[in-house]
Amino acid sequence: MKEKIIKKATDMFLKLGFKSVTMDDIACEMCISKKTIYKYFSNKERLIEEGTEVVHQKIHAMMDEIVGKNFNAIEENFQMREMFKEMFQSFDQSPAYQLKKHYPEIYEKMMCNEIEDCSQMFRQNIEKGITQGLYRKETDVEAAVKFYYTLIFSINENTMMEKDAYELEAKALEYHTRAIATKEGITELEKQLKNHNL
Repeated sequence: MKEKIIKKATDMFLKLGFKSVTMDDIACEMCISKKTIYKYFSNKERLIEEGTEVVHQKIHAMMDEIVGKNFNAIEENFQMREMFKEMFQSFDQSPAYQLKKHYPEIYEKMMCNEIEDCSQMFRQNIEKGITQGLYRKETDVEAAVKFYYTLIFSINENTMMEKDAYELEAKALEYHTRAIATKEGITELEKQLKNHNL
């Protein structure tokens, strides 16, 4: 039952907004009593916290799956982008923006985990690209990782509409890739931009 509540609540939070969905709404939607929800979660914040953790795990499992498909480093980043588009395209408001605005403590906790995980993934991607000759071998990997996640997280936490965040992220990805790409990397980037109609 706990997993079912988390799943339903998280779907509702993401679609309708963290602030506007109440415990009553979740109980009503699931045809259960509010008391049942409180048996597993002491309050709404706790439910949001566990829900964001489930989303976090799901996203990272999907990212690992993409990495496992062995695309070249540049195509891998574009495949990640497609995955996020499919996951979040039905939402009007950016979940990260909402969370930061209404539940800053939960947001901060989530961001600490995200920064660590994303830094590791960006680092692996850059190292892979250097090995493949798509990124310049003299690239300062740590600086590139930091610049890129700062850009991506800043877009997500400061852009209210998901559609706008998605468009800005495409520009950030192109900017990041051009900054570290070799001549071969630029050719691959142009190919990906064309394939993804960007």
